[in-house]
Amino acid sequence: MKAQILIATLLAASATSAMAATYNLDPTHTFPSFEADHMGLSVWRGKFNKTSGTVNLDRAAKTGSLEVKIEADSIDFGLDAMNKHAKDDVMFNVAKFPTITYTSKSFKFDGDKLVGVDGELTLLGVTKPVSLKIDKFKCIMHPRYKKEVCGADATAEFKRSDFGLNYGLPNFSPEVKLAIQIEAIKAD
Repeated sequence: MKAQILIATLLAASATSAMAATYNLDPTHTFPSFEADHMGLSVWRGKFNKTSGTVNLDRAAKTGSLEVKIEADSIDFGLDAMNKHAKDDVMFNVAKFPTITYTSKSFKFDGDKLVGVDGELTLLGVTKPVSLKIDKFKCIMHPRYKKEVCGADATAEFKRSDFGLNYGLPNFSPEVKLAIQIEAIKAD
């Protein structure tokens, strides 16, 4: 009887671990973007053009992890003068803080659907909790890559002043909205 229980447990564990997979963020399809209000007149938007990282996902166990690295120097407002200013020491200080990171603590599921990620954002050397809401999540067998690719659209909000990014307050709102498109390719 003990042998049967042991075999059943091992089979269940191997079936669950077979569902776990690692995915590498596709840097050509992953762009964290952000927006903040400017004196109530307009909303300034920008994005980061260089992102890397990994997603570990076990859909059967409804668990996972996410590690994202953003190159702060890749900030892009679509205006060269603003890009240059954003990189200096009064804003993103890319010489001292070349990377922005996001590390998950837990994944949230509603049934089989991934709906959120709780984690920590590190910006300007300050680490604070930031939760991502997953608005869309899907995995497919990609016709070009011939491997599974998962994608998501995620949103979040936080106060940039909590991270010490105080430039332009109160003219530029301290509240920042994130919109992040992510695609990740299953690792070999």
